[in-house]
Amino acid sequence: MSCPPVDITVTSFGYLHGEPPAAHLVVDLRHHFRDPHVNPALRYLTARDQEVRDAVAATPGITDLVTALAAAVTAFRSGPTTGPVTVAVGCAGGRHRAGAVARLLVQRLLENPALTVDLVDRDLERPVVDR
Repeated sequence: MSCPPVDITVTSFGYLHGEPPAAHLVVDLRHHFRDPHVNPALRYLTARDQEVRDAVAATPGITDLVTALAAAVTAFRSGPTTGPVTVAVGCAGGRHRAGAVARLLVQRLLENPALTVDLVDRDLERPVVDR
């Protein structure tokens, strides 16, 4: 049995772990959105933890950003060239902001039952980066 083709791939990553992955849209969260990493209670957690997702989702501007990203993905898919769309969401270490925003975007995109969406966490399991 084969898997259906993926329409959209959303990858979270950390700039401190290398170059952004190849993507149609690359979003850099480093300078505009506070980092949960600075909170000692969240530092060693990841976007897989509800506390991190809640902290990122409560950040002013994040909901608007996710809405705009979903609209941008829809625009890419509406273009004359068909094919999968890739989105890369990056922060410093890839454990908090990028992973949480990637999950919010996937959740928003999956509101369309006709889409298949894949989530890739490139750096989520990497050690915390001391800065």
